[in-house]
Amino acid sequence: MQGRWGAVSGRILQAIPVLVGVVVISFLLTRALPGDPAVQFAGAMATEDSIQQVREALGLDKPLPQQFLIYVGQLLQGDLGRSVSTGQPVAADLAQRLPASLELTLTALILSCAVAIPLGILAATRPGSWIDQLCRVLVTAGVSLPTFFTGIVLIYVFYYLLGIAPSPLGRLDFIYLDPPRVTGFFLIDAALDGDGATWVGALKQLILPAITLALFTLAPIARMTRAAMMSALSADYIRTARAAGLGRGKVLYGYAFRNALLPVVTTLGMVFSFVLGANVLVEKVFAWPGIGSYAVEALVLSDYAAVQGFVLAMALLFVLLNLVIDLAYSVIDPRFGSAAQ
Repeated sequence: MQGRWGAVSGRILQAIPVLVGVVVISFLLTRALPGDPAVQFAGAMATEDSIQQVREALGLDKPLPQQFLIYVGQLLQGDLGRSVSTGQPVAADLAQRLPASLELTLTALILSCAVAIPLGILAATRPGSWIDQLCRVLVTAGVSLPTFFTGIVLIYVFYYLLGIAPSPLGRLDFIYLDPPRVTGFFLIDAALDGDGATWVGALKQLILPAITLALFTLAPIARMTRAAMMSALSADYIRTARAAGLGRGKVLYGYAFRNALLPVVTTLGMVFSFVLGANVLVEKVFAWPGIGSYAVEALVLSDYAAVQGFVLAMALLFVLLNLVIDLAYSVIDPRFGSAAQ
């Protein structure tokens, strides 16, 4: 246990320079964006004097080093600034939109893992069979088909042609009210509220975008599962276990799959961190109010505070995800915990 927490503490200390670098780079890159946020904030009918007043209010008239020091001081107080596009504090916008993206991404990963991991195991145990060929086809299709194309096809088939899917307009149809906010996850909040109709409505809205994203994330997970299982099954300890007369299930799942889990978990972490910030196309197609679409809108409007808040939030989530992966490593293979002692 001490080794496990020592590894976590070491990872936190290693993340501090990364977060500092993210703050500096995001600050400099946002200042390089074209456009003037003061003009956007002042409005189309603003005069030069009103634009200058807005620029002074936003602190954009000060030298760049002074702007950076002010920004860092606000960060230390938990203030991410105010969004020009929404007029709300960036922290409030992120808190409102992040659960929507997390719910979509986690649901998609659960769906993709439910298909990709068993498929990868079967493909590894039956190389060259039709299951192996099916795995290759799904991997190729998942990588090749753009998410926006897949989403549009699913909408056309299940909403327009068959009429069995709800309108792809956000997290809930207009006939439902949002559940009382506890976690921000509509499925969890509706269940906590005991509102079965809203829970079913939220699930229906979630199915198509989650499947769209799952088809994209399925490819790397299935490919890594297949490769890791084939490598594990060809190892000496597997041949020894088989020679000792252990059952097929014990060899396959008790030894081979447990050792193959390490690269699979790493791939899951990479896919999750990538998809959470890059699912903007799915969010746009299904009008999903997540942080991906929020970041794109902020970039278009040169909304410095919103872009910086988004980048910093993604960096913090990535650090947290690395901690979770380290803990998962120590659970899967205790040698990781003992190595840190």
